[in-house]
Amino acid sequence: MIPSSETQANTPGIDASRSSIPAIEIHDLHKIYNGFHAVDGLSVTVPQGCFFGFLGPNGAGKTTTIKMLMGLAQPNGGTMQVLGMPMPEKSLEIRREIGLVPDDTLLFDYLTGAEYLEFVARLYGLSRPLAKERGRELLDLFELSENRRKLIGEYSKGMRKRLAMGAALIHRPRLFLMDEPFEGVDAVGARLMKDILLEQVRHGATVFLTSHVLEVVERLCDQVAIIHRGKVLVQGTLSELREKAASGASTLEDIFVSLVGAERYSDKLDWL
Repeated sequence: MIPSSETQANTPGIDASRSSIPAIEIHDLHKIYNGFHAVDGLSVTVPQGCFFGFLGPNGAGKTTTIKMLMGLAQPNGGTMQVLGMPMPEKSLEIRREIGLVPDDTLLFDYLTGAEYLEFVARLYGLSRPLAKERGRELLDLFELSENRRKLIGEYSKGMRKRLAMGAALIHRPRLFLMDEPFEGVDAVGARLMKDILLEQVRHGATVFLTSHVLEVVERLCDQVAIIHRGKVLVQGTLSELREKAASGASTLEDIFVSLVGAERYSDKLDWL
């Protein structure tokens, strides 16, 4: 659990009436860029309290979908409900309940890690003393305390990911949107991040995760959706996906390759 002096009574919980509402409900979503359908009729439902894997090849529409869920891109059609609230009509209320780790980790390079965490916490309405306290605790948790005076612009990619994870956690969100959160993070840091996310799910939060490391998704996720060319090909538990994939597909990688239709490369170049 995230260390904090704030009492549990002041922590947003997820009661029975909330948990019956999907964390994310997307129906017939479309997003077009210069005539290209980045998202093309996508429909997906994510239960609350679920660790959900959102998978697809490069360019499948995963990051675009996350941007629309955050209100950072406007759809050309379809509907989105996040935590029972319509997006984009309730975008401000929804953002208060979301912790985001974007793929590009666009942070403020001229702030220190401590300054950035305090800044994010204050945006979410935490008092200055609590923002400073949680920031210190998160820097310790993610082993960034030794770099307390270092500017974010001097961070490695893995350090930036860990700091972005800290910023996503600082306000105790109900929903995490995570776009390749483990990319560039060393094994120890990635294990810590996974353990924290699993604990958040045990306490009722929802994690919506994209990753190209399918072994990680297979170990972590309760449900998976595989998308291709802006559409959902299949959604369900791993056992349900096995039933829908080609015969002999046992691992998530096998299922993914079977459904997306990747071709073997061994006969493409004679000299390889």
